Amino acid sequence: MQTVLVASSKGGAGKTTLATHLAAQFALDGKRTVLVDADPQGSSTRWCQRRAALDSAVLPIDGGAFLEHADAVLVPIIPSLIDLEATVPFLNSLAQQVRVKKGKLPVALVGNRLKPWTSASQQAVEQLNAWPYPLVAQLRDSQAYVLLIGLGKSLFDYHSEQILRHQADWAPLLRWLKKTA
Repeated sequence: MQTVLVASSKGGAGKTTLATHLAAQFALDGKRTVLVDADPQGSSTRWCQRRAALDSAVLPIDGGAFLEHADAVLVPIIPSLIDLEATVPFLNSLAQQVRVKKGKLPVALVGNRLKPWTSASQQAVEQLNAWPYPLVAQLRDSQAYVLLIGLGKSLFDYHSEQILRHQADWAPLLRWLKKTA
């Protein structure tokens, strides 16, 4: 089983949204899926409780200990200067991890809540592309995430034209995870 750590030192970056959507996608692909909720708020746990169709277990675990067992790390970042600056120390500390230094623990960035038509999002993407970790997805800002999380669902549960466009945003991330498996 591939273990993916979704981590950031910044609150509100989209860790829960990213983790729950990945869990849903893996489960829909028929993969045994365990979603570990290390956040004291328990948002992922509540999402799982709403999602009757997801065959999953939710286990509380310390995030630092989880890093030792991860096969890949995803760092969600939203396009604001404050969030970009706040993420740098976290990425610097991640870079000091032995497995990351040796190239045995792949790390990737996920641009989250992007509005591609704005200069703030465009500048954020430029800056993220300049960082030493690959930017593997550019997820657009959408109320679909808010609605679906509240229902215990994900983008991958639906196939409307609008939702399919959002699913396409995830394709590079899912390909990257497949390569790291």
